[in-house]
Amino acid sequence: MAKDSSNPKAAGAKPKVSADGKTIRAPLTQNPHAIRDTREKVLEVAIGREVRAFRKKLGITVADLAVATDISLGMLSKIENGITSPSLTTLQALSRALGVPVTAFFRRFEEERSAVFVKAGEGLDVERRGTRAGHQYNLLGHIGSNTSGVVVEPYLITLTEDSDVFPTFQHEGMEFLYMLEGEVVYRHGSNLYPMKPGDSLFFDADAPHGPEQLTKLPMRYLSIICYPQNSAG
Repeated sequence: MAKDSSNPKAAGAKPKVSADGKTIRAPLTQNPHAIRDTREKVLEVAIGREVRAFRKKLGITVADLAVATDISLGMLSKIENGITSPSLTTLQALSRALGVPVTAFFRRFEEERSAVFVKAGEGLDVERRGTRAGHQYNLLGHIGSNTSGVVVEPYLITLTEDSDVFPTFQHEGMEFLYMLEGEVVYRHGSNLYPMKPGDSLFFDADAPHGPEQLTKLPMRYLSIICYPQNSAG
């Protein structure tokens, strides 16, 4: 039977219960409306973040780097925290000690963030396993290599014809479904979920999943698949 990630017990954690017997959910740690510190756009901060990242990747301490570069601990601390602007000589010493080109320290400052805009009806029709007459998969956007380390594939799926055999999917990552039109009984592992417009389902895509019964056609739903960049998806 597939694990139910919505159940705290399934993950081995003991849920907290309030005085009235209701389960207390842990607060989310990320604020989706937060704005990054504008100092990230400052060159010194961008350089400092890269120096720290390369140092940690090598598994060395600030003291180790100070010995290797003949730069004081205080100066290295200021550089990593974006407080001071390192000279070209200092950057050269850091690049030699960390084994990276000097230009690597400017990557985060110069890196562009991508966005994909798709107008209504202009998504890319794609062939996926299980595609057949009446089953349409419309890719609404795709960004490959990015700073998040995660690939996200948003699909608009339309089913207009009934079928006796439905495809079963199983792949790495997570998937989110949101019903827009029609009704379906959707399977995830050994569980069945009757879904109507406005219903959603979020699950581990490594378990077998797919439409079990098309209750009301035509049917449209959003399918958003997320998986690591180093995965084949």
